[in-house]
Parts: sequence; C-alpha cells; structure tokens
Amino acid sequence: MESDRLGRRVWGLFTPYRTSLVIIGVAVLLSSGLGIITPFLTQAVFDHALFPVGGGGVRIPLLAWLVGGMVAVPVVTALIGVYQTYQTTLLGNRVMADLRSRLFEHLQRMDLAFFTATRTGAIQSRLANDVGGVQSVLSETASSILGNVVTVVAALIAMLLLSWELTLVAVALTPLFVLLQVRVGRVRRKLAGRTQESLSDMTAITQESLSVSGVLLTKVFNRQAYEVGRYRDENARQVDLQVRQAMSGQSFFAVVQTFMGITPALVYLVAGFLIAAGVGVSAGTIVAFTTLQTRLLFPTVNLLRVSLDVQTSLALFGRIFDYLDLRPRIVDAPDARTLDPATVTGRVDLESVWFAYPPAPPLGVVAAPVVAQAADGRGTDGAGTDGTVTWAVRDVSFTVEPGQLAAIVGPSGSGKTTLSYLVPRLYDVNRGRVLIDGRDVRGLTQASVADAVGMVTQDTYLLHATVRDNLRYAKPDATQAEIEEAATAANIHDRILSFAEGYDTVVGERGYRLSGGEKQRLAIARVLLKDPRILILDEATSALDTTSERLVQQALETATRRRTTIAIAHRLSTILGADVILAVDGGRVVERGTHAELLAKGGLYARLYTEQFAGGKVEARCADGVLFTDGATLVGRRTGEPAVPGAGDGGLTA
Repeated sequence: MESDRLGRRVWGLFTPYRTSLVIIGVAVLLSSGLGIITPFLTQAVFDHALFPVGGGGVRIPLLAWLVGGMVAVPVVTALIGVYQTYQTTLLGNRVMADLRSRLFEHLQRMDLAFFTATRTGAIQSRLANDVGGVQSVLSETASSILGNVVTVVAALIAMLLLSWELTLVAVALTPLFVLLQVRVGRVRRKLAGRTQESLSDMTAITQESLSVSGVLLTKVFNRQAYEVGRYRDENARQVDLQVRQAMSGQSFFAVVQTFMGITPALVYLVAGFLIAAGVGVSAGTIVAFTTLQTRLLFPTVNLLRVSLDVQTSLALFGRIFDYLDLRPRIVDAPDARTLDPATVTGRVDLESVWFAYPPAPPLGVVAAPVVAQAADGRGTDGAGTDGTVTWAVRDVSFTVEPGQLAAIVGPSGSGKTTLSYLVPRLYDVNRGRVLIDGRDVRGLTQASVADAVGMVTQDTYLLHATVRDNLRYAKPDATQAEIEEAATAANIHDRILSFAEGYDTVVGERGYRLSGGEKQRLAIARVLLKDPRILILDEATSALDTTSERLVQQALETATRRRTTIAIAHRLSTILGADVILAVDGGRVVERGTHAELLAKGGLYARLYTEQFAGGKVEARCADGVLFTDGATLVGRRTGEPAVPGAGDGGLTA
C-alpha cells in the first residue's frame, strides 16, 4: 500500500540516529512503566494500610512507605520526561534539518528545464510549508506513539490482573473506534494535500507579486487591486480548508471521549453486580481499576489523535518525496571524464544538432522526470517521434576554433539563445553532439564543463549582497587585486569607487539599486574574474548606453583574445569584427561568413543590417516625423510616414 511505502521511507529518515532512538525508547519504557506502579500502590494503601484485611486498624509504617512511593514515582517520572522531551526535540529537529538539506541539495541538482516549468513559489512552499508541516511529527510523534502504546499495554495487563471482567467493560468499543479512525484519517489526508496545494499557490502569488519585478509590474499596470483580490481569494480558500481539516474527526473524538467518560460509571455498576454475585472484588481493586482506566483513557485518545496526525503528515511527506523522486535530465555519465582547465584549448563543435524544449506541465504540476540521452547521441526523451515537436534547433553544425569570436545573429525566436545553452550543457541535445576540445559534453563532468565555460546572460542576476560578494561568487578565493582587475577590465571599477561604500555597497534585490548598464558591466566583471576558456555572451551589451557599450566592447576585445567567444548579438555594431558570423533563422544556420562576406550575399544578415543601420543612417521617430542621423549629425527630416531604408533622400527637408 502507498501508506506503508511512505511509512517505511519516513522511518528511514531516523535510521542515522539509532542511538538516540534507543535512549528515547528506554526513557519512554521507564516513564510508562513507573506510571503503572501508582495504581497498585493505591490498591495496597486501601487493602493493606488503611483497611487491612482481617482488621487490626491502620498500619502507619506501611502507609508511610506506600505514600512515599506514591510521591517518588511522579517525581522520577517527571525528571525522565524532561530528559525524554529534550532528546525527542533534538532528534526531530535534526531529522527535519536533514530533510530540508536533502531536498535543497536535490533541487540544486535539478536541470534548468525543471525550473523553467515549475513556479518558484511552489518550490519554496515545499521547502518551507511542507517540511515545516511535518516538524511536530518528526519531533514528537515517534516518542508519543511509543509512550502511549507502552502505557496502554501496561495498563491493560494491570487491569487484567485486577479483574478481567471489568477490563472487558472498559475496552468493549475500542475496536470500533479504531475502524472509525482509519476512515477519518483518509479524509484528513486528502484535506491536508489540498491545504498544502493552497499554501503553495499563496506562496507563489506572494513570490510573484512582492518581488521587485512583480511590484514594478503591478504598479506600472495599476494591478494592485487584482493582486490583492487574487491573494484574498486564495487566502479564503486556505481558511476554509484549515477549518475543514481541523473539524474533521471532531465528532468522532466527541463520541470516544463520551464513552471513556461514562465507562467508570459502568465499571461501578458491573462491580456491584459482581460483588452481589459473590465474586471477590475489593474496594482497593475498584479504586485501582478506575485509576488505571483513567491512565488508559488519555493514551488511547492520544493514540487515535496521533494516528490522524500521521495520516495528515503522510500527505506532506508524499509531496516532499515527489520532489526527491524527480530525476534530473542532466546527469554525469558513470564514466564521465574531467576537463583539465590547464589543457582546455576552447574548441567548440556542434555536429548535426537537433533540440526541442521539453513540454511544460500544467500549472502547479511538478515537471515529470525523463530519461537522459545517451552520450552517443542516439535517441532521447522521444522528442520528434510523433511529428508534433516544435524544434528550437534543426540540424545545426559549426565549429569555433580556439581564440575565435563567433557571433550568432537572427530575428527573435530564431534559436540564438538556445544554441548558447547547449554548449555549457544547460540542456542536452535530442540528436547530434556538442563537443569541447573534441569531447562530447555528455561524456564530461558537469563541474568541469561549468569551469571551462563562462556565460553572461541578457537577464543579469545579482545577489542581494555587496558588490564584492557578487564578484567573488565566480571565484570565492579571489583577492581584492584580482577583483579590481576584473572590474577595471569591464570598465566598472571607477563607477564602484564612486559609491559611498565602494566595493562594500549592497546592490539590492536582483541588483535593482544599480542601473541596467552597471548591472551588465558587473556581470561581465564577474565572468572575467572566473576567467573561463570559453566565453558566451548572450546580448551582453544589450542594456548598455552608447558610451558604456563602447567601453565594454573595448574591454571585451582584450578579454576575448585569450579565449573562445560565442556572442549572441541583436545590436550588430557589437560583432562587426567577429571571425565568423552565423545567421540563424527557424532554428537553422542559414548563412555563415564574415561581416563583409554576408553583406555581399544580400541575404538574412544583410537584411538585418539594413533594417538596423538603414544603409549607414540611423532612423529615429520624433513628434513631427522621422529623423535620419549619420553619427551625431542630423542629415534630414521626413514628415508623415517613415522613409523606406535605402530609398534615397526624396522628400527630405533640411
């Protein structure tokens, strides 16, 4: 059964702490065993000290010893209980810390496709809400179950020793209660799963709308009221689910407690019939029995409640294990080799590469694991076999020699960025091969590929930390001199020194305290500090103004002399001097050559260049028409519709 399998996996979380479990078990046995002694002492007080059989009056010495025992037992039990609570709390929190760390570590190993298909808020909810929801189970439930079971068993044995007839009355309906508890547990488990899904949705809404980007979006489009309403609706759903979960089974427990409450009266009634029938039941026996019955009542109710809590927590454990069971698409091969940074030349080859992004799951559903492609390039996750796959890259082959600058250009959605993701193995190709220094990246360790390849993306991500910490993320042991050298190469050093706190300036969430150009130059400095043999620039200068772009281009020209560089470019001015330019359209390389060669062909590249530069003149729309500039000089103005690039100067006015 699913519950049994989950139970075994949960129990497996405790196996590293066997010694602690033994200590807790001994403490539970001692405290539970000592608790059973008191009723027998009570029986002895009545039958042998206060009202001794055969008369003779009160036996003071015996009474003193018995009363002393009745005082000592709870004192010792309390001391053991304190130590037991410490051990169980320590054990539970250690197990929960292990679970959190294990889940976080596993998520770090997941591939990029998983994160593009899964809401960040849903991931955060698994780490926070789901793991936090099982804390009480991990820290209290195990010892509670053991303690209550021992108490119930010991109490039943003691009750049987006192009177098996009265014991039957006390436990008559217990089997029925157990069956009802199982049914209530199933309902609560379903409600718990839906409650956690609602919490996940609330976390996702919070993450999306209260991040810096989310707040900016809502303010720009005046959607604060919409976001508040969305959160209120989910919050109301959460309240409803919490109430339903809390109230489920309350009627059941009311029946249980009612029966347990009236059982002593039934015991007195049955005892009266037994005495009338001549069965020897002493007053001490009846008092001791009712005392034991009280000790049986609370552990039994607690066991039923704990059982329901376990059923509820299994839903949370199931959600956690769903993530832990995911297999990343990108994994090291068993015989993966390591690239030696000292010997990497930086040659990059793509051989007949085909790639399609895996389909995204429905909103809120965990991305399903797939089987990673074999390193020989044959077969993958089935992409393209049914004829419905949208290929992002189609049969692409090219070579970038060590030290070369290769530029990839093309219209939006043509596959430029996708190609850049394949080289550092952020995705595995569906067909063909990607090679570094003649070795398939799938046959290399991911860590060594990451060391060999550096990347500056168009969406610059900075940590909410200081400038120095952001730069050292690429090289934790970097000296201040190395940091400043990289910053100088990216033309950001002087700007950093102009900040009040210099390199100790906190850049803010995602670097929002910096301008776009400053963030981009800081990202370039970070990758230069890493000093990889292969450098990928994905629109690396797209956020820069003209002056900053010129400064960074000068720095990059120096930096790229010692490494292979693949530049994804929208602004063609940044790649005019590239050794080879690849024009991509529809996932295919349709043209390749130098700037001059591609202009002479008059194909896609020439069209992109003409559209961007208008034959050497840059077009800009203004209030009363279209301006044409050549550099910084205004060369003409056309009123009305913009001129067709390259159509001549007809209609221009000075």
